[in-house]
Amino acid sequence: MAPLYAPFAINKSGHLKVSDLHSIYWEECGSQSGIPVIYLHGGPGGGIDDSDRQYFDPSHYRSILFDQRGSGKSTPHASLVDNTTWDLVSDIEALREHLGVDKWIVFGGSWGSTLSLAYAEKYPERCLGLILRGIFTLRRTELEWFYQSGADMLFPDYFDAYKAVIPEEERGDMMKAYYKRLTGEDEGEKLKCAGAWSTWETSTSKLPSLIYLITSLSLTSNRALAFARIEAHYFVNGGFMPDGQLLTDAHKIAHLPVTIIQGRYDVVCPAKTSWDLYVALGGKDNANVEYKVIGDAGHSAHEVKIEEALVAAADEFKKLKV
Repeated sequence: MAPLYAPFAINKSGHLKVSDLHSIYWEECGSQSGIPVIYLHGGPGGGIDDSDRQYFDPSHYRSILFDQRGSGKSTPHASLVDNTTWDLVSDIEALREHLGVDKWIVFGGSWGSTLSLAYAEKYPERCLGLILRGIFTLRRTELEWFYQSGADMLFPDYFDAYKAVIPEEERGDMMKAYYKRLTGEDEGEKLKCAGAWSTWETSTSKLPSLIYLITSLSLTSNRALAFARIEAHYFVNGGFMPDGQLLTDAHKIAHLPVTIIQGRYDVVCPAKTSWDLYVALGGKDNANVEYKVIGDAGHSAHEVKIEEALVAAADEFKKLKV
């Protein structure tokens, strides 16, 4: 049995207009008087799922989730205009003010960990603590490992399919080549590239891979398009921040309780990055930070051992004095 809390309903939801162009979809669940926790989804461009709220005990937490710009139910769909890390950080703060939250726990995995760090380092006074999984800090070395050269040594068959949609003469910079097509005018090529990009990522996310999970994202064209377009947009632009900024600024949140959960065999976001974050936060000399490596897991939040660790971390945070 999965360790998540049993499904429960949304209390309220809506759209918040955060710019002249963008409106973000949000939802609130659990106890209205509970400890606030904000869930930041992956991608960028992934959107939220119904199960995402189930990490949090609904009798204790007031859980808040939202679809980032261009993702899920937010509008306009798959838009890259005014869509940067810092726009999303501003959206989180706007949502906090809109919902009347003073401080909250910040919870995110993969790209959600990137955004969690960016937000917390800018607004540490608004954070009660962080629960992070599959750490991704958007350094160029991390991007090249997965999308250019590195992970292909482990998954050459899957990488060949990812590589095949790009002409050989453009394969020296796969992210750039994908971005060119995902932002082009050829709708057929755009969807083909979105499917190939999404399939490469999902096929390497879980240990072991589950084919139904691979196809469910890659064959849902609208979701795959947002996922691939927005990811490529962020990645070719280096996350719209100096390389390594999130690690350089980690000292700004070293006073907060931080739990890091990392799958040992995470190929998408290898353990080196989570270790670098742990060290940047003070490592073993900082009693506020806890580093947990799950020995038989990969990247996906929905591997049982990862789910167990995330639920346990959220349950442990119930002890926070607020």
